[in-house]
Amino acid sequence: MTRQWSDDELNALTEKVIGLCMAVHKTLGPGLLESAYAFCLAHEMALAGIMFQREVPLPVHYKDVHLDCGYRLDFVVEDVLILELKSVEKLDKIHQAQVLTYLKLSGKPIALLINFNVPLLKDGIVRLRK
Repeated sequence: MTRQWSDDELNALTEKVIGLCMAVHKTLGPGLLESAYAFCLAHEMALAGIMFQREVPLPVHYKDVHLDCGYRLDFVVEDVLILELKSVEKLDKIHQAQVLTYLKLSGKPIALLINFNVPLLKDGIVRLRK
C-alpha cells in the first residue's frame, strides 16, 4: 500500500525536484530536446537519492475495458509525484489538460509540468493537483 503524504511533505518534494530541474537548466540552458533534459534530471535525482521511475506505462480503464494505449509518464517520483517534461516554445492549455488527465488516471496526488525551453525556468513550471 502506498503511504499517505502530508501537504508539507509534498511541498518539500516538489521544491527539491524543482531545484534539481533548475540545476539542469542552469547548466544546459534552453533549446535542447526533452530527452537530454530527462537524462540529466534522472542523473541529478539519482545523485540526490530520490527514488524515481522513467517512462512509466499509464493504461486507460474505461468501464470494464483495459486499454494499453501507449501513454507513458515521463517520471514518477517517490511513487507520488508525476513529472512531465517539455521543451516547447510555450506551454499551452492542452499540456496542462494532459497532466491533469494523467493525475486522474494514475491516482497520484500531484504533478509538475516543466518546460525547459524558456530563458528562466521559473517561467516554465506549472504545479498541478488533482
